Amino acid sequence: MSIQPVDVVYTAVATAENGRDGRVASDDGKLDVVVNPPKEQGGSGAGTNPEQLFAAGYSACFQGALSVVARQEKADVSGSRVTAKVGIGKTPSGGFGLTVEISATIPNVDEVTAKDLVEKAHQVCPYSNATRGNIDVKLSVN
Repeated sequence: MSIQPVDVVYTAVATAENGRDGRVASDDGKLDVVVNPPKEQGGSGAGTNPEQLFAAGYSACFQGALSVVARQEKADVSGSRVTAKVGIGKTPSGGFGLTVEISATIPNVDEVTAKDLVEKAHQVCPYSNATRGNIDVKLSVN
C-alpha cells in the first residue's frame, strides 16, 4: 500500500533534456543545471548527476524531518548536520538500483537520544516514506 498525502500543498516541476547527459531545470528557473554521468560511469563528470541531486534533496528533507521530531521531543538539534550518500549500481536482474546511507551529527544530545531522533525522523521524512520498501536506507549517528 502506498502512502498518499491527504492535502498536496506544493508540487515541484522539473524537466530533463537528454537524460543523464544534458540539462535539468525547474519550471520557475530556480534550478537549472547541467547533468553528466560521473567518471565512474564512463561520463565526463563535468556536471552534477541525478544521484547528487537525490542526495541533496534527501539530506535537506531528512534535516527538516529531524527538526520536526526534535520540536516534538523538545530536543536541541541546533548545529546538526545530515549527510546522504546515494550509490547506484546494477541489480541482479540487469537493471539499476540505488543504495542510501543517511548519517546525522547532532552535537547537543547524547548518542541514545540522537539515534532515537534519527529513527523517528526516518518515519516522518517524505523521502524516507517514498523509498521505504524500495531502497534499503541505512541510518547512522556520528
